Amino acid sequence: MEERPIPPDVLGPPARRRFPGLANQIQYARRFVERVLGAGSPELTTATLLTSELATNAVTHSSSGSPGGKFEVTVYTAPGWARVEVRDLGSPEQPRAQHRDPYDVSEHGRGLDLVEALAAKWGTEPRADGLGRMVWFELAWDAGPAADPAG
Repeated sequence: MEERPIPPDVLGPPARRRFPGLANQIQYARRFVERVLGAGSPELTTATLLTSELATNAVTHSSSGSPGGKFEVTVYTAPGWARVEVRDLGSPEQPRAQHRDPYDVSEHGRGLDLVEALAAKWGTEPRADGLGRMVWFELAWDAGPAADPAG
């Protein structure tokens, strides 16, 4: 599990939204991240894909998918960096990448493999309130001088 310090240049408070633990809410979680990052982010496609994977896991493999369940998505941004956290209501199993054979054609079990392959960092930890867990990923890119508000 990676250490998860938030950079000092995070742009304001994080954006946070709670969703009902239903499969049809995954698309809204993706759209939420898309709106927060904005169309100009070079990692927008990756961020929405990985958000979809973590939200799907929350609904499918945790108590968030039970009647009345919910999950929460939080997005932090800084120049050249974004962090997305998905908090769910937990399950007996700890999330982990499966490291599947690339020729395995089974339909499930690749979500965290994608997160591991595409994110700069990722990890999972118990929620501070003791009610479930948080799975997160970070993406990093060259912010360039145009993205620097001081430049």
